[in-house]
Parts: sequence; C-alpha cells; structure tokens
Amino acid sequence: MLHKLKKRLYFVVARYFAFWAKFVLRRWHPRIVVITGSSGKTTLLHLVEAQLGDEAIYSHHANSAIGIPFHILGLEPNVASRGQWITYVLKAPFLCLRRVPKVGLYIVEADCDRPGEGAFLSKLLKPEVTLWVSVYRTHSMNFDSLVKSGVFTKHETAIAYEFGNFAAATTKLVVANDDQPELVKQLERVSKGVEVKKVSGQALTKYTVAEDETVFMFGKRIIYLPGLHPKDTNLSLQMVNELLKYFGKELDPIYGSLQMPPGRTNLFKGINDTTLIDSTYNTGLGATEAMIELFMDYPVLRKWLVISDILEQGSLEQQEHQELAELIAKMQLDRVVLLGRRTHQYTYPVLQDKLPVNRVVSFEQAGEVLTYLQKELRGGEAILFKGALGLEGVIEQLLADPNEASKLVRRGAVWTKRRQAWGLPQ
Repeated sequence: MLHKLKKRLYFVVARYFAFWAKFVLRRWHPRIVVITGSSGKTTLLHLVEAQLGDEAIYSHHANSAIGIPFHILGLEPNVASRGQWITYVLKAPFLCLRRVPKVGLYIVEADCDRPGEGAFLSKLLKPEVTLWVSVYRTHSMNFDSLVKSGVFTKHETAIAYEFGNFAAATTKLVVANDDQPELVKQLERVSKGVEVKKVSGQALTKYTVAEDETVFMFGKRIIYLPGLHPKDTNLSLQMVNELLKYFGKELDPIYGSLQMPPGRTNLFKGINDTTLIDSTYNTGLGATEAMIELFMDYPVLRKWLVISDILEQGSLEQQEHQELAELIAKMQLDRVVLLGRRTHQYTYPVLQDKLPVNRVVSFEQAGEVLTYLQKELRGGEAILFKGALGLEGVIEQLLADPNEASKLVRRGAVWTKRRQAWGLPQ
C-alpha cells in the first residue's frame, strides 16, 4: 500500500520541485548536455568531466525526475527524513532565487527508472546535446504493465522509447550507440535539422587490460584510462570525442584526472594479498556481462566472482537470472559465489548442472558470504564483486587497509544498520 502511494506521488513531488527549478534554468540559461542510457551513464559523465573539468557543472549523485530538480535548486539528493522533505518543500520557492553558476555549461546524467520519467526530464532540460549510451532491461518491473497491456511488445522497446524522449527533445546534436537496434530505431524521433552521429564498437581496433590501467586503440589513436574499464567503454570514449569536436576542443588521450565514483570497478588491496574489484553500485545483465568479460582479461590466474540478485526485474526475474547463469557458465572462473533469493532460486540450479560441485555456492545473507570467503580464500585471488545486498560490507571486512572503507558505496548509519541485519559486522 505504501509503495503504491509513493509511486502515485512520485511525479506530483517531481513536478513541484521542477516548477521552481525552471526559474533557476531561465535565469542561468546554460547549454545542457544530457547523458542517458540504461548502463554506463555515470562512467560517461566522469569521462566528460575528465576532459572539460571546471568548464561545466555536473549533476553528480542526481539523475532522476526528483534528483535533477534538487541539483538545480542546490538541494542535497539524499533525503533522510520526513522533516527534511518538509524543509525542502518550504525552501524551494526561495532557492529559485539562488545565485546561478557563472559557468554556462550543464552536464546532466538522466535516467528513466519508470514510464514517464524520460518525457518529464526532457521537457524540463530541453538538451542541446544528448549522448545516449545504451538500452538494457533495467528496472523492468516498472514497465511490466506497458508490455502486458500491449502498448509495447517487449520491455526493451518500452525502455528504449522512454529514453528516446531525450533524443526527440534535443535541439542540436544526438550521439548514439549504433550497436543496439532498439536504440537506433528511436532515433527516427529526432527532429529534422538536428545532427545525429552514431558510434560503434567496430571502431575499436585493440583493447588491453593491465593491473591498474585500460588501453583502447582506435586506428592510430590510443587512449589510456586509469583503472579497470569494460570493453564497451569504447563507445563512451567515442561519444566524448564527438562532444569535444562539437565544442571545438582537443581530446587529452591520457585521462589523467579521471576519478570513478564508489562501486564502479574500483580496485582495492585485500587481506592475504587478494585483489578486490568493487562493482557493487548495482547489477544488471548487460552491465554484468561487460564486467565479467573485463574480468576474463584481467592479468591474474585465480578469479572468483561474487554476485548478487538482479533487482527490479518483475515478470522477467526468472529469465534474467537464468540467462545470468548461462553467461557465468561460459567463463573460466575458479569460484562463483551467489548472494540472494533470486540467484539461489534461478541461477544456482543451472550452474549446478554446468559447473563442478566445488566451484559454485549460494547464500541468502551477506554475512554468510563473508564467512565463506574468510574460510576459503588462500591468498592471491582476484575477486570481482558485482551487485548490492550488502556486498560493499563484505569488501569492507576484507580490505587490507580498513581506512579505505570510506571509498565504498552506501556509507552512513542507515546502511550500517541494514548490513548488520544482513549478518555483517558493524
């Protein structure tokens, strides 16, 4: 009941804050670049920031119909209490008069978690440029009704249509992933006179993963990224290049200032000379496939995968988790550790048939995963952690330097309490 009420009120609240945010945008009048897609948005945002630096304002930690108006108004995106909501409601009319930034470029990460969100945000932002990186079956449960009612034939089409609102609202340039048919079909909605540029993975001529660096080659051009990045990041790199050309700027192929946020393929030294690869911000089948393929290229002998449920899949829940099992079974992994009810019910049985009995285990609590790893790790393993359900807390207990816990996702008392409920230490 409460969940349904929140869903009904979502756009009511969003419209209220967007009303005041529009006044800020009218006074500020920035050139707006929207970065959107099911997966890879945040990476692309940070790649752009590494090139443009303080020449732009970036919508860090805000990508929703409520979060983006918050960011425009100067409000913190994470609302911790009802009292804070009331304060925000009262402050919004005054914040529309806040001092606007002197910088005239606004780079906005925009998501479409639910039907109507792309239409709502595209109307608010009216982007000059849109960079559209991907379409996958993320937050699929929110699109179930559109598929069941026959409005769309499948979830990918419904999700692509919602993201397509940004392309349709763009006034100057759309740069899009040419490798996904559902995405490409939506480009028919781009207005006449708006330039459309497409990028493809076929432009990548070489891809190399080192211990703490990833190298991409496009013909004679070589780009170096600090840290680990999946192969499909090449699409984002091409989009950055197109954006820089649009603004008449030169590309720095070193990306020396690139800093990824917590939970996005961050590397940590673990106890017993282990390597911990933190990809715990979220999980989804498309993103997981890209990460596991990256992991296969990582230069270490013993590779363990710890992965949790794919959330918010609705009617696709069984299908997605069984496809996950088929994906994992193809990889040369020394150990697979599953976490969650869904992976236990749908992924584990498939892997039991396809992998040796000692190579796959399944647990329903993060504390059980931690106990298992502490018992079984011998030292020298590289462990990829993918997904949520407390896995950041498992990493925290395995860090060689406990002070690095501040670099993990989901910090704060609320999340500490949840991890304790999941069987993890404080």
